[in-house]
Amino acid sequence: MKVLVAPSILACNFARLGDEVADVTRAGADWIHCDVMDGHFVDNISFGSAFVEAASRHTDRPLDVHLMITNPDRYLDRYLPVAHSVNIHLEAEADVPETLARIRTAGKKAGLALNPHSPIDSIEPYLKQFDLLLIMTVEPGFGGQPFLEDMLPKIRAAAELRKKSHLDFRITVDGGINIATARQCREAGADVLVAGTSVFRSKDRAAEIAALR
Repeated sequence: MKVLVAPSILACNFARLGDEVADVTRAGADWIHCDVMDGHFVDNISFGSAFVEAASRHTDRPLDVHLMITNPDRYLDRYLPVAHSVNIHLEAEADVPETLARIRTAGKKAGLALNPHSPIDSIEPYLKQFDLLLIMTVEPGFGGQPFLEDMLPKIRAAAELRKKSHLDFRITVDGGINIATARQCREAGADVLVAGTSVFRSKDRAAEIAALR
């Protein structure tokens, strides 16, 4: 699969949201990643559906929404109108098959996200029910954290499971992604790279995105 780069707007300058989203679009972003945090599932509060909708007005790229929230079912309908894909956490308080089915029924890509402590075999009951597998490579909640190298075996195991099951879901990695860690993740089998700090703090965002890819 083609490797996709999805800059996370969690790392952008919120005061210049429109300009920031437009800039990474021009720089070659494939997707725009939106990390929604509720202050309950994770300790931080980031932004909500109005912010995501505002971001959508400044790009023609797909919006990849990552719901790091306790009750994704309750808020899902607020994000579906603007999202290309919606990722929910296996660890959230949700009926996972039902929520993934709701996302797909709406014509969107369904993503299943795993925190670092969740083993890869925990996704097996849900195979064929999701289009994206998002593997957290940091503890969720804050941007700018260092990459957890012990997540590389999990990425490899996910790629092996995908091959063994004859499925074509994408493997997304999120957290601490820069040029060095992106290479490790690609070699392990990841094909969607969520990069926040490395892109938005780069002096040449186009060059950074190209190097990540």
